[in-house]
Amino acid sequence: MAADLNQLIAWRRWFHQNPELSNEEFQTTARIREILENHDIRILDLPLKVGLIAEVGAGEDLLAIRADIDALPIHEKTNVAYQSQNDNVMHACGHDIHMTSMLGTAVKLKEMESELPGRVRIIFQSAEETGDGAPTIVQTGALDGALAILGFHNDPTLKVGEWRAKAGHLTSNVDRFNIRIQGRGAHAAMPHNSIDPQIVLAQLISSLQTIVSRNLAPYDKAVVTIGQIHSGHTWNVIPQEAMVEGTVRSFKAEIRDQVEERMTQICEGLEKQFNVKIDLDYHRLTASVVNDESLQHMALEVAQAVGYQAKVLPRALTIGEDFSGYQAVAPVHFAMIGSDSEYPLHHEQFQPNEQILDKVPEYFIAFIQRLWDNYLSR
Repeated sequence: MAADLNQLIAWRRWFHQNPELSNEEFQTTARIREILENHDIRILDLPLKVGLIAEVGAGEDLLAIRADIDALPIHEKTNVAYQSQNDNVMHACGHDIHMTSMLGTAVKLKEMESELPGRVRIIFQSAEETGDGAPTIVQTGALDGALAILGFHNDPTLKVGEWRAKAGHLTSNVDRFNIRIQGRGAHAAMPHNSIDPQIVLAQLISSLQTIVSRNLAPYDKAVVTIGQIHSGHTWNVIPQEAMVEGTVRSFKAEIRDQVEERMTQICEGLEKQFNVKIDLDYHRLTASVVNDESLQHMALEVAQAVGYQAKVLPRALTIGEDFSGYQAVAPVHFAMIGSDSEYPLHHEQFQPNEQILDKVPEYFIAFIQRLWDNYLSR
């Protein structure tokens, strides 16, 4: 029997009360497994520490849908009755909405299993927030040969019943950088005995902000943002070290390369200029999600058919999403679906409207049916 909205809400609230961080979703995985087994949905035997893949249907042809299951290291301040019971861990990105939606989709698929012309694999993926969850799933080989992989993210800036997506780049490349400056400390009254890392830090910050404004063409898009700066311990000491950490967002592969190269050159130049040691740790977290054009056309029609106020996004988003990892094995489509929260994603008071759960499973069922009809007619 298909899960109704009340059942989906109950599942979602359990997940919300029991959030777990990336690569630690043991209790979450066990609860997902329990729900799937209660509905006689088979689970693949895969070498996954956390997360799982379920399967409905039979045959050679394969489609896949995905939900992420991890939470964030945030102390929740929503004061709802089902608030997180785990200190400093919260489903502040709505992954509880995502996995519940896919459970509802899986239960409905099971109900109509005899009508399916092929297999649908339902991915409950760990570690989206750290960027290594999707590659781990891909490495199992469970998605090899898939015709398409579908996903979504709740969007608190959209009202419930609104849907947005676009062909091509939907999200950005996400990189993280950490720069450490090693100088020489001294008494504040004797600066001539120091190599002041804070002087270098000031120059570095100014120089990083010229990468986009002076090294990239105006029509190329990128963001370089500094998230934290640390140096010094007291008022009368020149410190030994300084550090700065931040993120880079881009869309084109060549722009991503150019930003990293220029950042490296800036650090090397400041090393020579100030006679300090500078270590740049530049880490590429996730690539841009690139929606397949034909899948986007179908997705838009499906979304409109099931009753969403569906529109094409006018521009790509600068958020990151490790769903891009699935592009290595199949064409993908990812959509933003309204969850209407007063507070944004990753906020301690983020509180999505649970009515989003009413239509998401219907959307994925209709999308899957449309895909089968399309592939079978070829």
